[in-house]
Amino acid sequence: MLAAPSRPYTVLLAEDDPGDALLVEEAFEIRGLGQNVQVVGDGVEAMAYLRDPARPRPDLIILDLNMPRMDGRETLAAIKSDPALRAIPVVVLTTSDAPDDLMAAYGLHANAYVCKPRELDGFLGAVHAIDDFFLDLVRLARQR
Repeated sequence: MLAAPSRPYTVLLAEDDPGDALLVEEAFEIRGLGQNVQVVGDGVEAMAYLRDPARPRPDLIILDLNMPRMDGRETLAAIKSDPALRAIPVVVLTTSDAPDDLMAAYGLHANAYVCKPRELDGFLGAVHAIDDFFLDLVRLARQR
């Protein structure tokens, strides 16, 4: 059983599929470890959220690749090229298992690439593994 973190933490989820967004939110809710999940529907909304000084800086970004307006590749490139944002870990969570997408994401400095499992238990397990690794095991840079 994981211990609750010393403070609440924020996850920014950029996902255009409402069903997948709900599953990610539910997976974090099941854990009950103080996660605050903020959902945006595309990269344009993600960048607006990240650049809004009134919003908390997320501790983790979970990013779908295939979104309208500004896709995940463009969003990842914008995040990792911005000195104020590049230290935030970004996990790509996508249906694509294409080698070109995987290589492109890591080339843009994604911290991890996870293919969305098709079955519910696998999907929840993948989100829990992301939570365990990035928000429990890894020491994250704290924003001042």
